[in-house]
Amino acid sequence: MKSFKYRLEQKEPRTGPGGITRGASVHDFPASIGIAGVSMRLEPGGMRELHWHANAAEWAYVISGSCRTTVIHPDGHAYTDTFEPGDVWYFPRGYGHSIQGLGPDECHFILIFDNGDFSEDHTFSITDFLTQTPDAIVAQNLGISLEQAAKLNQGEAYFAKGPVPDDSSSSATYRRNSELTTPHRYPLHAKQPRRAPGGGTQRTVTVEDFPISTTMAGSLIELQPGALRELHWHPNADEWQYYISGSAEMTVFLAEGQAVTEQFEAGDIGYAPMGAGHYIKNTGDDVCRVLIGFNSGHYEAIDLSEWIAGNPIDVLSTNLGMSREEAEQLPNDTVFIAPAQKKGQ
Repeated sequence: MKSFKYRLEQKEPRTGPGGITRGASVHDFPASIGIAGVSMRLEPGGMRELHWHANAAEWAYVISGSCRTTVIHPDGHAYTDTFEPGDVWYFPRGYGHSIQGLGPDECHFILIFDNGDFSEDHTFSITDFLTQTPDAIVAQNLGISLEQAAKLNQGEAYFAKGPVPDDSSSSATYRRNSELTTPHRYPLHAKQPRRAPGGGTQRTVTVEDFPISTTMAGSLIELQPGALRELHWHPNADEWQYYISGSAEMTVFLAEGQAVTEQFEAGDIGYAPMGAGHYIKNTGDDVCRVLIGFNSGHYEAIDLSEWIAGNPIDVLSTNLGMSREEAEQLPNDTVFIAPAQKKGQ
C-alpha cells in the first residue's frame, strides 16, 4: 500500500548562488496526485530568478526571514511585495514572478502547487528563454547591441545572488505600471484563529479572504501536546501537509478496510486524498505546527463529531450497535480539536 508520508527535508537539494530548494511532485511522492510542494531557502540577496509555471498556480507561506516578490499580470500591471513570517502569496498559473531574500537572515518558505505533476519541465526561466533565442532577435527585442545580447546567452541561472535590496535606492523604485496596492499578499498569521480550548488553533485563508487565490486555500494548525484534529474529510479538495515543528501521527482511511498510519516529524510532508478520512494527533511534548494546502479556493471539511451530532439518537444506536444511553453520550456539538485525554481515560 502506498505511503502518505515523504521526508522532504531529507531529500538531496538543488543548490545555486544564494539559494537551496527541495521539491516533491507525484513522481517523488506517488500518493500526492493533486498537489506538489517545494521547500526553498534564500540567503540575503539570493534570488529565484524571473520565471513562470505553465501547469500550476503557486501558493506560498513564509516560515522565517523575509523576502521580496515581483509579478506581472497579462494586462501589463506589475506588483512588488515584501513578505514576513506568517504571510502568504499566490501567483496564478502562467504569471511571471521572482523571489529574493531580504535578510538579515535566511528566508525559508514553502511553495505549494495545485498540480501533483508540477515539475521544472513546466517552469520557464527568463535566462533560459533568452539563451534559447537567437542573439539577433534578443537584441532587436530589447533594443541592445548584439554584443550585449551575446552576454545574456549564458544558460539558465535558476538562482542568482545580488546585493540585498535597498528600498531607499533608486534601483528599487517602482517602474511602469507598478501598483502600490497589491492583490498578491495575505497576512495569514495576523488573522484571528479558530480556537479549541486546550486543544489548539486553526487559521485558514480562502478565496473569500484572498480573492486572487481562486484555485487554492490554506491553513495553519497548531496542536497542543496530545491534542487531536478530529477525524474528518474534505469533499472538495486534496490536502497537502508540511510539518513545521513537533511530531504527529496521521491515519488516512481509504475505504474497503484500508487505512495507512504514519508518524511525522518536522520537515516531513503528508497527503490526504480528496474525500479520504483522516486525523492528525500531536504525539510529542511540544506544540505541533502544520501548514496545509488545498487544491481548491474554498475550504470545506466534514468533521466526525458534527456528522454524529446531526443524526437522531435512534439512527446512531442502530448503526453503531450501541444502546440509546450510550448513543446519547456521543458528541452533540463539533469537537474540531480534542484536547489531550486525562490519565485514566
